[in-house]
Amino acid sequence: MPDLSAAALVVDPYPLLAELRGAGPMLRADDGRWVATTHAAVSAVLRDRRLGRLWTDWEPAEHMEPFNALHRHQLMENEPPEHTRMRKLLAGAFGRGHVERMRPRIEDLAASMLDDLPTDAPVDILASYAEPMPVFVIADLLGVPREDHERLRDWSQAIVHMYEQGVDTSVREAAVTASEEFAAYVRDVVERRRREPGDDLVTDLLAEREQGRGFSEDELVATVVLLLNAGHEASVNVFGNGIHALLSHPAELDRVRSGEVDVATALEEMIRFDAPLQMFERTATVDVEVAGASVRAGEKVACLMGSANRDADVFAAADTFDVGRSPNPHVGFGLGLHFCLGAPLARLELEITVRQLLERFPDLALSGRAPRRPTWVLRGFESIEVTLT
Repeated sequence: MPDLSAAALVVDPYPLLAELRGAGPMLRADDGRWVATTHAAVSAVLRDRRLGRLWTDWEPAEHMEPFNALHRHQLMENEPPEHTRMRKLLAGAFGRGHVERMRPRIEDLAASMLDDLPTDAPVDILASYAEPMPVFVIADLLGVPREDHERLRDWSQAIVHMYEQGVDTSVREAAVTASEEFAAYVRDVVERRRREPGDDLVTDLLAEREQGRGFSEDELVATVVLLLNAGHEASVNVFGNGIHALLSHPAELDRVRSGEVDVATALEEMIRFDAPLQMFERTATVDVEVAGASVRAGEKVACLMGSANRDADVFAAADTFDVGRSPNPHVGFGLGLHFCLGAPLARLELEITVRQLLERFPDLALSGRAPRRPTWVLRGFESIEVTLT
């Protein structure tokens, strides 16, 4: 039975994930959860409406309430009809047409950030470029000051550490404090936009609320926190894992630099090869059969996204980094009802960020070993030092 807290998953999850796929598409974990290991099983779970996101409050509930409230009232942790209502309110802001209109702003932002990078010594490309970029973009969209990006990053990281396995008291305490401070910050933003409307998403959502069809106050706060968290964590880890893979495979990097493979195609492989989100849970609302397993109502299924993305039944030479891979049906943005609403924005940001970096610095290279974060559910690097010239 798989141990989802195994240290090997942090060091390098892929050998163990391969063993789990070999053992079967649906396994029982040591803690009693079902574990979906293959692309087919993970896809089936994510697409089955009988397997939903059912939030269960962390205990002790009173002490954990700031953290629980941010999740209980957000889109990702709800099912229809609440999920349908929330997603409809946000869908316009993240539609392809609206996102594409943001391209010139993101192009200018990326160019100005690259102008500011020092070229006379190694630079941490995560801290200097990849981390602030998505926060700046989502902050502009929401109407949040860019200069607060470090506080937003710290709060976000404290909250998402709770998604790891076997978290201790210190992680819980940090998540509660971050949740309290983040929620208070967002409430201040909402109040400012109520007094002084702007050309931003928070103002639009407030207008919907005043017309009687929008978010409640708690839902609005939780939604803004979710967007800032997701806009930061996912994009940073996709960029970090992907650019590290690209720079670690010189022949593949040359294919992108030469124009043989366009950045948009390479980006999909960067997402697949080293998944930023390794696990996503669903709960059965009724008894359901999945890949030959009988999942009872109330039982949880842990979808191993990184394992699905390395399934040789779907991806030829699945452990090989191939920037020209097409088609590339990875599950990096999820599937089904909870497919990532921000996927078009994330793809646009990352395509621009990576393309401009490679164009500006054609001799870009890793500078020594890049340390990993001590987590595996959200897989990423602490830092990635590179030489630019």
